[in-house]
Amino acid sequence: MNNNYSIQLGRETFAFNTGYLAKQADGAVLVSSGENMVFASVVAAKDLVEGQDYFPLMVDYREKLYAAGLFPGGFIKRETRPSDRETLTSRLADRPLRPLFPEDFMNEVQIIIYVMSSDGMTQPDVLAINAASGALTVSGIPFNGPVGAVRVGRIDGQFVLNPTFDEAEKSEIDLVVAGTVKAVTMIEGLAQNVSEETMISAVEFAHENIKKICACQEEMRAKCGKPTIGYTPVSADPELKKEIYDRYYGAVENLITIKDKKQREAAFEAIVKQAKQELADRFPNTIKQAQGIIDGIDYTVMRKRILDESARADGRKLTEIRPIDIMLGLLPRAHGSAVFTRGQTQSLGIVTLGTVADAQRVEALEGKSHKRFMLHYNFPPFSVGETGRVGGTGRREIGHGMLAERALSYAVPDEEKFPYTIRVVSEILESNGSSSMATVCSGSLAMFNAGVPLKSAVAGIAMGLVMEGGRYAILSDILGLEDHLGDMDFKVAGTATGITAFQLDIKIEGITTEIMRTALNQAREGRMHILGEMSKACPEPSMQLSPYVPKMKMFMIDPDKIGAVIGTGGKIIRGLIEECGADINIEDSGAVTVSSMSLDNIAMAEKKIRAIVEDIEVGKIYEGTVKKCTDFGAFVEIVPGKEGLLHVSNMDFKRVNKVSDLMKVGDIVPVMVTAVDRSGKIELNRKEALKVLGKKSDDHN
Repeated sequence: MNNNYSIQLGRETFAFNTGYLAKQADGAVLVSSGENMVFASVVAAKDLVEGQDYFPLMVDYREKLYAAGLFPGGFIKRETRPSDRETLTSRLADRPLRPLFPEDFMNEVQIIIYVMSSDGMTQPDVLAINAASGALTVSGIPFNGPVGAVRVGRIDGQFVLNPTFDEAEKSEIDLVVAGTVKAVTMIEGLAQNVSEETMISAVEFAHENIKKICACQEEMRAKCGKPTIGYTPVSADPELKKEIYDRYYGAVENLITIKDKKQREAAFEAIVKQAKQELADRFPNTIKQAQGIIDGIDYTVMRKRILDESARADGRKLTEIRPIDIMLGLLPRAHGSAVFTRGQTQSLGIVTLGTVADAQRVEALEGKSHKRFMLHYNFPPFSVGETGRVGGTGRREIGHGMLAERALSYAVPDEEKFPYTIRVVSEILESNGSSSMATVCSGSLAMFNAGVPLKSAVAGIAMGLVMEGGRYAILSDILGLEDHLGDMDFKVAGTATGITAFQLDIKIEGITTEIMRTALNQAREGRMHILGEMSKACPEPSMQLSPYVPKMKMFMIDPDKIGAVIGTGGKIIRGLIEECGADINIEDSGAVTVSSMSLDNIAMAEKKIRAIVEDIEVGKIYEGTVKKCTDFGAFVEIVPGKEGLLHVSNMDFKRVNKVSDLMKVGDIVPVMVTAVDRSGKIELNRKEALKVLGKKSDDHN
């Protein structure tokens, strides 16, 4: 059976198709918009793994290059490990779906998403979220959805739904918003320093369209969805739970007196250990549930204290920011560095400045591009006092790094003003909440320290929420524990005048506009405090670059002359690079970037390039290099790639019987251009050049 359901969203028609592809999966949906098609399948394990006490959801998004009629690069010519963008989109699809599964459902669920057709004009990530939700909606797997997702841009003051790549270049915001019919549950994106009210309006605009997508999926479920599958609910042993609550509730309450993270964790583990030892004989089959039950007590106690007493785990007020400490220039050979410490979260930001050749080449469905600003985030196990595997970059590290990169990208100067490729690395040395926002702060400070002329300093803060019924409390600068036991992780980054990045994850069904507005205003107050502390330590970018930074110069040439500088097969530009000891990059626009550790090398390269692109001027004297000697004269290169004939009769004031008696290959000789014919042949005269220079033949020899 082939079932089609569609809605009109802005300029495009969104269509859901199910019942034709992948019929052995629990659910499978193909979502299309124009010539973009994204497929999602979902399968749930039939049986629960014995003793499993967590929900294993895996979302795997892949962009198939055949979707755009492309071949994979490399030797093996097939897709291999996921790119950063694929990893980020997997996380993007996971985040709004995960909170909507029942708490007692622990069967493994796997969602696999393929981009099968791409027009290269719009990003497929929004379709991926909708496809995954659609597949779950018809699968019969317990799921409190559906979820809809849209991308929102804002151009010339008007919101645009699912903008194209070209439109996104002009847009002051780029937000992906997901949610249910009732509320928004996830936001991810960046902005060009926009106000809090603009952000709220964008989210409201998105939610109106999300409701339409959810309604379409509801129609699809009503007509062709499978019955909800039965499953074995995972719940705590009621007798064990009662016993633990009776014996250890007071001990968990007393954890409020311990402010240090590691000491609190040790005290918590001691309670768990004691409970297991004392109750193992009575509850041999369920004693493994003790930690989860005690964690539940901690959840109840912490939230009650916040709502009833405005008392947080570390004793702060709801709006209070942890103490901040900043150290600049810690690493002498790095181009810039800064340590940003907020409470027990510490990020070391390191900046490396490189040439155009260091820009990252990106290959994607929409084509190839270059990236001149990048941020990489590392989260080693020692940062939380643990041992663990150290290997490839994980999904979390990629996601946190991209959030910080988006936050800082607004402030990065234009290439014309600062032509360097910029790499920021955040080494998380200590973590107790919001290390990605600490990365924003350390990255901004490190770039100031490196002398990068940022448009403005940028800071970030993570906000939390505790909500019970109609009561709620918003927490500024949340701890890891408050993130774990709270209802919201809301990260906001920006300058003193606006927002540059935005990420919202909700563990409940959603939040109202009122809560979001309150959280944004509270976040702004916290951000201003952090920016104030950053300004005390480093009020403006350094006026001088590190001596270890390559020197660079940019200038323009006529685009029609680019071929002359490059030469056949790149011969000319390779020769210039070798001769001058400088890297040379030329854009199609005619922008030339020359870089080297030596300013003299840059000046030499610029002089030679300008000589190449200048029209050969009759009557002008050039310092040429003898390239070839013949019986009738010598061929002299007056600029790279352009040679002229110096006839034997024009070589000297006295008769020259043999060219080799006067000059040899490699000699530098002054010559005047006396003629350039229509075909470009150049005639040279050394005698005339010597006259003008006031030299005799003997002077030169």
